[in-house]
Amino acid sequence: MIGRYVNRAVDKQARWSKPLGDFNHRWIGAIFHPIRPIQNFLNGTWLGHPIHSVVTDVAVGALTVSIVADLIGQPLVADVSMLLGVLAMLASAVTGAADYAEVDGTARYRATVHSVIMVVALVLYVVSLVIRNGQPADRLLPILVAIVAYLLLSLGAAIGGDVVYVLGTHVNRHAWRGAGTKWITLDLGSLPDIPEGGPTKLRAGINDLAVIRNGERILAVHAQCAHAGGPLADGTLVGDAIQCPWHGSRFRVANGHVVRGPAMYDQPAYDVRRAESGGWEVRRQVG
Repeated sequence: MIGRYVNRAVDKQARWSKPLGDFNHRWIGAIFHPIRPIQNFLNGTWLGHPIHSVVTDVAVGALTVSIVADLIGQPLVADVSMLLGVLAMLASAVTGAADYAEVDGTARYRATVHSVIMVVALVLYVVSLVIRNGQPADRLLPILVAIVAYLLLSLGAAIGGDVVYVLGTHVNRHAWRGAGTKWITLDLGSLPDIPEGGPTKLRAGINDLAVIRNGERILAVHAQCAHAGGPLADGTLVGDAIQCPWHGSRFRVANGHVVRGPAMYDQPAYDVRRAESGGWEVRRQVG
């Protein structure tokens, strides 16, 4: 598989990608964390979908049109498409940086290689645009520069895709989890009853839940954060929401709706009731 060799080559860049990735993570986080609403917007929390992947499609599409137009002798179309593609790449860099601020481990280091390649490609496209703007009689040089840039763009896009599809960055951790219609016994373990306050980590079947109790009002959400799998049972309550201890995503406990990113997806929420045979039972909410 070609992808296997690409991944090995990317992982061999750890000597420089790890320190650079950690450095970038610190300064990018320092920029975005104080402006959470803007970061949430760039993450795509409001849309329920990553904004970065939307904008990158525009860039790749426009730059593909540009290179085809160059090859068939349509210079105006090629130049305008390239300009649109470069603007989309700049937007992709901003949205990608907002996502990068919350990426950890191997995904961070591969994302670092991805970003470096994309920056080099962007610089080459800008060089090509500058040469084109001079309206040279021979367009061979800017076309060759654009071809090299497009090859780098394709490589960077492949690595970025692996950050998502191979490493599972910014995917919904509960996409495979069925809603269910049956009530399931809530396992209290050694506890005599659900403790007041919370969140308390309890188990229902194969699922771990973060359970919050206020008298007879008991609310529960899945204990694994939809964003990156963080332990919500170790999180804190902020008003009517539970905050993930890893990246600060917040979900409304009553229905699991995301109220602050970087999460883009809602959290599974559960209804809790007393069982006829004693104890408690839960069922995942629908919708």
